[in-house]
Amino acid sequence: MYEQVSNQFLALSKQAAENFIKANAIAVDTFEKLVDINLKNFEENVKLATDLAGQASEVRDLDAMRAALPKGVSLVKDSAEKLYATTQEVSGVLVKSGEAFGQLLKGSVEAANDTVGKATTKTGKRASA
Repeated sequence: MYEQVSNQFLALSKQAAENFIKANAIAVDTFEKLVDINLKNFEENVKLATDLAGQASEVRDLDAMRAALPKGVSLVKDSAEKLYATTQEVSGVLVKSGEAFGQLLKGSVEAANDTVGKATTKTGKRASA
């Protein structure tokens, strides 16, 4: 009897450890994707900002300022559009990782139900015999 309980406990512990490793892999993969997305966005923003700063440093009079102003407005517009696109991309990655976590949990619950169901069936057969 103790051996049966011990075996069930070991099986559930093994399953929990496997699920933890899978969940950790999902989390690391998601983190890598999010860092990659944000680094690309940051690089583009730094490049555009340094270009604008270089042009702004060359401004010497009002006419040059008027010429540089549309570029600044364009930079703000482009940055807002990229922010929206990045947010959408990040949301997509997070939804996919949430679905992966959900599938992992679903598989874990189903496996636990199967294990408990088999143990209950075996115990019921022994009790009736």
